[in-house]
Amino acid sequence: MREIQLKDAKATLSAVIDQAVNGNPAIITRHGRKEAVVLSFDEFEKLSRVPSFGRLLTLFPGDESDIQALANKPGRAVDL
Repeated sequence: MREIQLKDAKATLSAVIDQAVNGNPAIITRHGRKEAVVLSFDEFEKLSRVPSFGRLLTLFPGDESDIQALANKPGRAVDL
């Protein structure tokens, strides 16, 4: 993914957007720090639909009894 300075992105915003729509997103930097990303709306929608791990856990179709309990084995000895 290419990086472009904010001032250059402002000057060529239409081209930056066209490239993002064509599958070439850009990282916008300000004072050398990565600040934002320009990507196509289709790509944004794909990324926004990816569920979080917590959401996946809440959607688990089984019962609590389907999940195995952790073994209560003592930890191994470690030399420090």
